[in-house]
Amino acid sequence: MSITEKEINQQVRKGSFLQENSKSLLFIAGAIVVLIGVYLWYQGVYLKGRAEEAAAKMYKAEQFLGIDSLANKAINGEGGYPGFEKIAEEYANTKSANLANLYLGGIYLRKGDYKKAIESLGNYSDTGSPVADPLALGLLGDAYSELKDYKQAATYYKKAADKASNKFTSPMFLKKLGLVYENQKDFKNAQEAYTKIKTQYPESQEAAMIDAYIARAEAQIK
Repeated sequence: MSITEKEINQQVRKGSFLQENSKSLLFIAGAIVVLIGVYLWYQGVYLKGRAEEAAAKMYKAEQFLGIDSLANKAINGEGGYPGFEKIAEEYANTKSANLANLYLGGIYLRKGDYKKAIESLGNYSDTGSPVADPLALGLLGDAYSELKDYKQAATYYKKAADKASNKFTSPMFLKKLGLVYENQKDFKNAQEAYTKIKTQYPESQEAAMIDAYIARAEAQIK
């Protein structure tokens, strides 16, 4: 089978393209290799080093965490020790920075600075923790509740209760969800939230007095 003139021209053009652009193609290939190398270094060395550095600097702020009078030191640091605010900002993409955002949200909430609490908690990323992840969502619910944005509060309490089903966080946020629904005069959903505590978490602390809450909500359902 003979090759047509058209096919010959196509092959010539193809060869000509490769020859004329060989330097560009080699440059692109080299750039890809460099980028892969940079990425692997960034993941394996740079981020790892920063993560270890952040974790080493974080313990002092954690010491201040549970003491109200030292809340500002936990946020801003003291002496050569950075606070949660600096760790969250300077060590982004590390586990310590992520945890610092959760800590900051709780501190700002306790201080009554609800907008800052929402901002910090919004920067927290899920880690797969059955405690920390629902806690972050529940604290967002608390912040919105304090701002009287009950619709948003209910959204986050529901997410917190559903995030990781356990007898510690789920019934706590279900109860808060029920209270928010009652505030919105949504007694049916309030009753459902309370009943879920009774049926799914009967051994929880919240379940001990939940019958009274269920009865109160049921009495308002028309």
